[in-house]
Amino acid sequence: MSDGTIATNGSGKDSQPQVENVIVVGSGPSGFTAGLYTARANLNPLLITGNDYGGQVSITYEVENYPGFPDGLSGPELVEKMKEQAEKFGTRIEFDYVTEIVTERRPFVVRTASGKEYETKSVIVCTGASPRYLNVPGEKEYTGRGVSYCGTCDGFFFRGKDVVVVGGGDSAVEEGLFLTKFATRVRIIHRRDELRASKILQHRAFANDKIEFVWNTVVTEITGDAEGKVSGVKTKDTVTGEEGFLETDGVFIFIGHLPNNELLQGKFHLDGDGHLITDSKMRTNVPGVFAAGEIMDKVFKQVATSVGQGCAAAMQAEKFLADLEDEGFPGFEDPREFVRVEGMVV
Repeated sequence: MSDGTIATNGSGKDSQPQVENVIVVGSGPSGFTAGLYTARANLNPLLITGNDYGGQVSITYEVENYPGFPDGLSGPELVEKMKEQAEKFGTRIEFDYVTEIVTERRPFVVRTASGKEYETKSVIVCTGASPRYLNVPGEKEYTGRGVSYCGTCDGFFFRGKDVVVVGGGDSAVEEGLFLTKFATRVRIIHRRDELRASKILQHRAFANDKIEFVWNTVVTEITGDAEGKVSGVKTKDTVTGEEGFLETDGVFIFIGHLPNNELLQGKFHLDGDGHLITDSKMRTNVPGVFAAGEIMDKVFKQVATSVGQGCAAAMQAEKFLADLEDEGFPGFEDPREFVRVEGMVV
């Protein structure tokens, strides 16, 4: 919680705290895009990075499917370019972590781990999602060196290679099928003796000559070679306990993603998987709070789509603030009165 510090506008008049127009929560592609667009709209946005600076793209080998960079660039390079561009137009960036958004009053109050409090008229939530990790030796060390959580992002770099996929759900099988476009062999390692994926995906996988299945098996360690790249995985049979080893050039882990929603529970409408529910205009159930990126996107999960969503959220925040200037807070006398969101499941 806060130590009571209220952020001011730097004028020295601490008794007159600055009310921000918009605070962007998160520093992935959607967050930096929201910062860029609100800055260009002269809203003087504040972006608070969170702990996962850059989001999931920051651990991607190389990004070749983002328009405008025909030669590709690494995930961290793309993040820095986005940051520089947002800052160029006036986005203020704080390396801090938001611990609470108070929506019961207006302006909203945003509290951070460093003890700061900010008052703001609007918020754009871009907290993203995090992959579920195996939490085995070698996983962290070889992330970006053969360990990946995105076949669409990194599959191209395994052209002519042998890879394994860990998981048995829709994502694992779908990404495994995608990887067959590049890899010579894809082995899907699953802890059970049958897949959880949809029947149509199972049918496609079983019919694909490049896909093999390793049943009743878990990965216990990821190993590397002298060059610091993945060389194989140590395994254990979940039925017999027998240990084994599989040589491979890459390990793709698809055991689920967790929306970074700790900040949102109890105040915002979330779906059954924990994603923040928005309408087609990026509005949440709380007027003035918008969202973009993987915190609300459970389908596409690409840099390009996150950028588009960040743009849309920023444009809607700008419109909200313009209406606010004209009309005050219409209909907000009772903070429990929320807008009706299209397709909302409560």
